[in-house]
Amino acid sequence: MVRPSFEIGPIRVRPGQVKSVSLPITRLVTGADVDLPVRVVHGREDGPTVWVDAAIHGDEAVGVEVVRQVLAELDPKTMRGTLIAVPIVNVLGFMTGDRYLPDRRDLNRSFPGSARGSLASRIAHLMMTEVVAKCEVGIDLHTGSDRRTNLPQIRADLEDPRTRELAEAFAAPVMLHARIRDGSLRAAAREAGATVLLYEAGEAWRMDGWAIEAGVRGVRRVLAALGMTDALEEDPPTPSQASFKSSWVRARGTGMLHLEVALGEHVSEGQRLGGLFDSFGKRVRLVHAERSGVVIGRTEAPVVNSGDAVVHVAEV
Repeated sequence: MVRPSFEIGPIRVRPGQVKSVSLPITRLVTGADVDLPVRVVHGREDGPTVWVDAAIHGDEAVGVEVVRQVLAELDPKTMRGTLIAVPIVNVLGFMTGDRYLPDRRDLNRSFPGSARGSLASRIAHLMMTEVVAKCEVGIDLHTGSDRRTNLPQIRADLEDPRTRELAEAFAAPVMLHARIRDGSLRAAAREAGATVLLYEAGEAWRMDGWAIEAGVRGVRRVLAALGMTDALEEDPPTPSQASFKSSWVRARGTGMLHLEVALGEHVSEGQRLGGLFDSFGKRVRLVHAERSGVVIGRTEAPVVNSGDAVVHVAEV
């Protein structure tokens, strides 16, 4: 029996084909249309329908490259199931390198959205109705924000067996049990019945090769775990370290920050992580770990104020 075509927007994708579609969002003052770019890889054989998206925040470039590389490696003639790829969700923000939309709304606090709401709400609604509603699994790709960089990590509901199984298949260095944020794509998609993994890695508006490589391999491993593709030819990956508790160490003074720990490094409670110095080099304050665990995020800002988050440590 021939597999039916896949419908999205105004197009139909036949089994064994790849097609791109531009879903209308809005029109600029110049008269140019702004569309949501989507590519569908519709396998010849039956299987799950999965989406992968990036750049819900317009300054997050790592995920866009992850999607590009994943698509380049897929063959619809041998793939089972269907992959919907949305490399840039926040198109307007991405064009200017801005995390938010022109109205300063955070798109990842605007789901599930509304067809008649704000611009952010309309984009969220379009994403939910045309992409998420058609899928059973989703991978949402992100990077650090506000001059922070993140160790490759999966954030998900680790208490849900199916979600944890896919998080383990992704095999990022750390998988973090993360609470649901109201208005996020993950929250809305879960409410709609989808299993969602959120990938965090690298720094905003950077093409961090190590974060891209870990993301590409992780997505490919999930597709293989779902039976959509063959397993990667690689040595067995190191199992993810699971964490159910994490916190940021905050600066207790203001100054130039010199950190002495790297992403992925294991630290002990009370260990010195770095120091704060004034402009003449006089040490103002030391920074110490407040829990034992692995460093999963750190600020890259050269100057911090009292109370700023500087090192993210997850208990494992």
